[in-house]
Amino acid sequence: MNDARGFSAFPPQRAGARFATSWWGRAWIKAMEDTSLDQVLLRKGRTYAKIGRLGPITVSPGRIAAVADSEYDTVVRVEQLTDAEWERFLDQVAAKSGHIAALLDRDMPHDLVQAAEDAAVPLLPAVGDLEPECSCPDWGHPCQHAAALCYQVSWLLDADPFVLLLMRGRGERQLIEALQGRDVPDTAQAARGVPAAEAFAAGVPPLPEPPPSDVPFAPPALEPGTGAESVDVAALRVLAASAAARARELLVRGRLPELTEYQDRVRLAAEHDLDLGLESAVAAWRHGGADGLEVLESAWTPPRRDLARARALLEAGWEGERPPPIEAWRNRWTLGSLQLRYGRDGRWYPFVERDGGWWPAGPPERDPSALTHHLQGA
Repeated sequence: MNDARGFSAFPPQRAGARFATSWWGRAWIKAMEDTSLDQVLLRKGRTYAKIGRLGPITVSPGRIAAVADSEYDTVVRVEQLTDAEWERFLDQVAAKSGHIAALLDRDMPHDLVQAAEDAAVPLLPAVGDLEPECSCPDWGHPCQHAAALCYQVSWLLDADPFVLLLMRGRGERQLIEALQGRDVPDTAQAARGVPAAEAFAAGVPPLPEPPPSDVPFAPPALEPGTGAESVDVAALRVLAASAAARARELLVRGRLPELTEYQDRVRLAAEHDLDLGLESAVAAWRHGGADGLEVLESAWTPPRRDLARARALLEAGWEGERPPPIEAWRNRWTLGSLQLRYGRDGRWYPFVERDGGWWPAGPPERDPSALTHHLQGA
């Protein structure tokens, strides 16, 4: 009962579209990029993915496939889990009632993946786990078509982690049926009084479709009040617009990131042009959301392998003879009037000098050489 799933072809994306916003989607891309032997083909793959050079995608146990440029058969094979590995994975899912709820909510909990790895069940691919094939004449590993397929599949993974489980060998229906024969832990069952088999037998009703993105938000019509205890109508309109936007995001993504009070203040200022004295934080949020804000305000020490790979990309992609000297400190590289900061999300953020400090200058990229136009005058 291993059912394949088909997905419509992705249309051309807007400028600045990102790949993989979920942590498991980023892990998928990292496995593919770390396997690549040619960064030029990766850049072509990113472009092909964004401009829609692939047809519909088919995901089935052990493989993903699409037709590229209307003529090349492109396949990426993924090793399937054994029956014994699936049993160990199901044990980990059933060991905590929240795991089942998270999967049904289209989330992949970190602790579930870690527990699976501890039980010798590799859910997320590692370097060398993806085997690309393509009928095009290019000998790249992967070629630009297979890379584009992997980049587009990261969007599918963002929306539904069951796509990853299907590639590993079993789809959502099989997993739910297998879990129906297992009870949640005694503590959860005592608190809820319902075994997992009964609780999830009927499935979860789908959320309604989000409204079209071009439908403007109509704020509530309120009259300003009077007196010391009157409601600030302007502030209420901002909060209503924010709630509407986040409700739509919840319908589109299935979940919302957890924000601190400070992050939420920056988000409100960025989305509604509020003057809260947070100019640089607002600029960082507009370019990279919560990840961009973290890069602005904190430094960390990335793995040496990530930095070595980024330096090779920078040197290979520089349009001149060689890039200017790099002043490196932790995750921050300064190249004259340009500073590149490496985020925990695996992307490089550009900063330029302004008023004696560093100011967010644009959206991030995985390839740091794609950001050097800020310095080269492009």
